Amino acid sequence: MWEQYRRTFVKTQAVIAVVTAWTYLGLGQVGMRSAMFFLVMQVAAFVGAGWGVRLRGKVDRKAF
Repeated sequence: MWEQYRRTFVKTQAVIAVVTAWTYLGLGQVGMRSAMFFLVMQVAAFVGAGWGVRLRGKVDRKAF
């Protein structure tokens, strides 16, 4: 899972930064809302990496 997370880290963090900035600047500078967006997206990135590894393992097992 860590390998998948490391491979996608830079792109994922760039998207998270853009979305967080948009929520802060575009929605009226509500700091708590932006902080929650940031936190949820960080957790989702971590969970998504684990899910991706799990799905890749299932696909690889069926390929043989």
